[in-house]
Amino acid sequence: MEPGDSTKQARAAAQLRKGVLEYCVLALMRDRPRYGVELLHALEDSGALATSQGTVYPLLSRLRRDDLVTTTWQESASGPPRRYYALTDSGRVALEGFTRVWPGFRDAVDGFLAASPPTTGEPA
Repeated sequence: MEPGDSTKQARAAAQLRKGVLEYCVLALMRDRPRYGVELLHALEDSGALATSQGTVYPLLSRLRRDDLVTTTWQESASGPPRRYYALTDSGRVALEGFTRVWPGFRDAVDGFLAASPPTTGEPA
């Protein structure tokens, strides 16, 4: 590994995470409301999407402002009340749109990363 490679890889991973994190968070709420720490743990368990509270909570606030999620407070048996986040109809529509776009996007990136990239007829 060349000097600086790990920094470049970390930067690339951060950019990829930034691009898809919103939709992954929405997907985690597809079946039921979730609270913030629960979302953080699910993202951490994925490995590649592990992030911090300083990223997730501002994202959740923006999703709420954009009417993609709603919030409710619920009592917790193990501590203070928790704020739960649930998808709105607009959030479901946004997630469905991303779900339709993602396979083509993923396949296009995979195509460029393949060992033999497609040629355009132009000399290199």
